[in-house]
Amino acid sequence: MSGLRVVPSRGRLYVCDAGGGGVAWYDRGSGRVSLLVAERERDVLDALKPFLTGPVTLGPPPVPEAAELARLTLPPDDDLAPNRPGEALLVALDREPVPRFRADPRRRALLAEQAVGAALDRLEEAGCRTLHSVPLPGGGRIPHLLIGPAGLFAVGALYARGRRVRVSGSLAAAGRRPPEPLPRRLRADAERAAYALTAGVRPVLVLVDPAEVMVDAGGLRVLRETELPGLARPGAVLRPPEVEALYARARDRRTWAGL
Repeated sequence: MSGLRVVPSRGRLYVCDAGGGGVAWYDRGSGRVSLLVAERERDVLDALKPFLTGPVTLGPPPVPEAAELARLTLPPDDDLAPNRPGEALLVALDREPVPRFRADPRRRALLAEQAVGAALDRLEEAGCRTLHSVPLPGGGRIPHLLIGPAGLFAVGALYARGRRVRVSGSLAAAGRRPPEPLPRRLRADAERAAYALTAGVRPVLVLVDPAEVMVDAGGLRVLRETELPGLARPGAVLRPPEVEALYARARDRRTWAGL
């Protein structure tokens, strides 16, 4: 046995040794296997064999940047990149399911996070990186963290299908549902993220399919899900290497443990 394991991430498969150290990665888009440990070429190909869909090229990383190496040496248990949109809610619903005929606000929250998360993931082509369900000490979490040319954003989601939404001060309400302190939590999340990453982080609340929107929330950006591509527009804030370096730091669970 080679002792290697394959860890999936968006667009790539990382090959790690038993201790979690990086050995290679396979870029699905280009069909290239980048080897960090050349003498383990055969073991790497054996580990990747079930995942290869066509011819591949092998060689050293084309540009072995520090951020890339940091990602490869990250222990898989500390890597937040594989988290799915709504990961924490999916786990909670699996552990404590509620009969389908009973209303459960977690289901609406999950639909919202999945819709927003899918839209954010599509921004990768514009040079953005997204993490989902970033855990915070005390049981809190950041639903989505977007890092891109325009900066860093702590993104929350509110399910509002066909309802009138009012966002005012620290509260947000969809239709006749009781107001939720989403704006307050998002501002706090952004402050904690800024402290952990030593970079400015702006809070954003995304409304999923609202009928009407009324906003009076200073310091909080409120968008419809269809407006999310606006967060990817170049803003001369971060260069690609800076985006990658911040992403490498943010995806490490240990970055958030000391908050």
